[in-house]
Amino acid sequence: MMKEIRVHARAGQGAITTATILANAAFEDGKYALSFPTFGAARMGAPMNAFVRISDAPIRVRSQIYEPDYVLVQDPSLLRGYDVVAGLKPDGVAVINSAKDPSELGLKTKAKVLTTPASRIAKEIMGRADRVNTALIGAFVAATGELTMEALEKSIYTRFSGKVADSNWKALVEAYNEVKNRGNGL
Repeated sequence: MMKEIRVHARAGQGAITTATILANAAFEDGKYALSFPTFGAARMGAPMNAFVRISDAPIRVRSQIYEPDYVLVQDPSLLRGYDVVAGLKPDGVAVINSAKDPSELGLKTKAKVLTTPASRIAKEIMGRADRVNTALIGAFVAATGELTMEALEKSIYTRFSGKVADSNWKALVEAYNEVKNRGNGL
């Protein structure tokens, strides 16, 4: 069964890296995976999307994802002016970088909405609040169980090296544990 993920971010915030890490982890878990971005004017800060498909069978679909199973929102400012949950399946999950309660976000969806303070975690661990992608991945995996932590660790240490890999892995684990300790897993 294929699962589709849509990542919302601004150019320069690591959405392509997010999609790549997820796809590589799926591959490490023995699945087929495809990741790719889409954006309009390629300028820093412009809204953009990245997409990931994960399946037990070869993936032949190459289009954008309009009805995702999961949505990850790296930049909460995108909640104003963009319908980030458009097309999200009713049994899907949206993981939003926010310290607010999901009920405060005003999202119109039947899907589960999970918030995680990815900016805070990134600031504490990496010294930069804009490096939220690996924390958001940790929250996503804690909520969905779609990928194994072992595969994610391999993916992180393949993508990054040294202290950068260590801090990204630490941010991922921190967000994962934060969601698990809240009992927000599905």
